[in-house]
Amino acid sequence: MDTDEKDLAKLLPALPILVELGISRHITATAEALGIPQSTVSRTLARAAEVVGTPLLLRKGRGVELTPAALALIPRAAEALDQIREGLALARQESGQQFGRIQVAFQHTFGEVALPILIRAFAHEHPGVTFDLQQGSRAFCLDLLTTGSADLALVAPPPAPSRTMGSEVLYSEPLKLVVPASHPLAGSPGIRLDAVRDEPFVMLEPGFGMHSIVQSLCQSAGFRPRMAFQGQDLHTIRGLVSAGLGLAVAPPERETTQALRSGGLGRCEVDILWPSAHREVGLVWRNRSDGSAQATRFRDMVLSSGKQLLGTMLQ
Repeated sequence: MDTDEKDLAKLLPALPILVELGISRHITATAEALGIPQSTVSRTLARAAEVVGTPLLLRKGRGVELTPAALALIPRAAEALDQIREGLALARQESGQQFGRIQVAFQHTFGEVALPILIRAFAHEHPGVTFDLQQGSRAFCLDLLTTGSADLALVAPPPAPSRTMGSEVLYSEPLKLVVPASHPLAGSPGIRLDAVRDEPFVMLEPGFGMHSIVQSLCQSAGFRPRMAFQGQDLHTIRGLVSAGLGLAVAPPERETTQALRSGGLGRCEVDILWPSAHREVGLVWRNRSDGSAQATRFRDMVLSSGKQLLGTMLQ
């Protein structure tokens, strides 16, 4: 460390004292404003004067008078402190971008493809951020959001935006009629939903988004579904269909193994030609100014590029 660097190292602790002294013109008031002992102020100013090579203040009654050297130095000290404050704010902002925790609630069906796609895209730019993930029914996810136990929720369908919650549709996916592999409709190019009005249905329980969607879809086709079984996840629903216990309406199954059979079990998906069968998947968030900064960044990324990410990878 050369002489100039050593002088700067001695002078830096004096910067906030010099700036405050320039305002108060009194050592006691400077010490009180900074919350440090008066003796510390005096010693620091003495060391600064040694670095400058001339006194920085002169005693005048109960106060002090700043020397020309001090008057020349104080404005530069104030500028330096402003630069340090700005740098500190940027450093903290950068730290906030790299670390943090985001709480996301999501329905079971989005845990295999949709949510991992979005998290992977965000984690690429923010590797230090972690996610707390909770899955359940649509009602469960929205309850977590309402109580503050989740920052964001991925649900279908998303509720309409309100004063307390914002929402936006990310993509729409078709719904299929799922039938046992042995069913007469297996392999059909498509059917009207009212063609199976007398068949038993296997459905998710009330509170799950697909329950209300299927109810509404059947109502549009002119009938109420005859419920044979209810479950809490689509894997179970599809398994019950494979066992020949009823039909189901569900999003497309993306696993390549769906056509495999074991012990005579199996299922097929049939296009629903009428009524229009699809579900909208969206992101929901709380309208709060004190929310997690990382959650806001994740939300903004999903809204700006999530549609393209999901549209490409969910095809």
